[in-house]
Amino acid sequence: MPWFDPYRVPTASVGGVRHPAVAGAFYPASPVQLERAVKSYLEEARLPRLHGQVRAVIAPHAGYIYSGPIAGYSFRALAPLPDDATVYLMGPAHYVPVNAAALGRFHALETPLGRITVDVGRVEALAESSSCLSIQNDAHIPEHSLEVELPFLQVIASGAFTVVPMLLGQPDIDCVARALHPLIAGDPKSRIVVSSDLSHYHPYATARRLDTDFIEAVLRGDLAAVIRGEACGRYPIATLMLIAEAQGWTPHLLDYRNSGDTAGDKRQVVGYAAIAYTEE
Repeated sequence: MPWFDPYRVPTASVGGVRHPAVAGAFYPASPVQLERAVKSYLEEARLPRLHGQVRAVIAPHAGYIYSGPIAGYSFRALAPLPDDATVYLMGPAHYVPVNAAALGRFHALETPLGRITVDVGRVEALAESSSCLSIQNDAHIPEHSLEVELPFLQVIASGAFTVVPMLLGQPDIDCVARALHPLIAGDPKSRIVVSSDLSHYHPYATARRLDTDFIEAVLRGDLAAVIRGEACGRYPIATLMLIAEAQGWTPHLLDYRNSGDTAGDKRQVVGYAAIAYTEE
């Protein structure tokens, strides 16, 4: 994987806007090239037949040359994003320690494709109402796990939408799910995007075995096995699993590959899965 130092980016909260931290490293900085890349990943995805509305997806967050084709499956399943949708975007914190769940209170999140409005009202309400959610902008500034999903959301959106950005450390997942569930249950336009890669830096065959076990645990709803797994976003995934169980959503595996499939080097690979949750 390409080396990247998140602290070499400028401070990104000027004017309440979080500016891109990894444009030009994880994905193209050129708007034209970025839009072309995202559209190509979406067009190349061949989905299985899904019954019901897709309410949530799990998508990878590596550099696009590694995980972009798999992310294309996740976001093609989520498309089109409804006008006025609220997207609860959850991922792991890689750079700044987060004990529970860190909300990002910015006016907007910026990518080369433009700015996405943050639902500041919901961010503040969640922080005020729950002991496991707090505002921690510094964790969001260098973080790539949410940022790489934003251009996909921008391309599949049918109109304006807002996001609620959340980075999870090792929170009480029941607490996070309880805080989010009433907002999601009461809003048919709400969507959840969980950002996670799977196993990290194993030989190709080992990675496939570990990732298959993890994916099967997600699909059968085995929270304990998921928490024991190696996915960097296992806590956001487990939170989604609790919400999906409460809502009666059904998970579907759309695609699984690893960096050995997409980038060629099979000595040490990172695993990626696209999973969608449907509401009948």
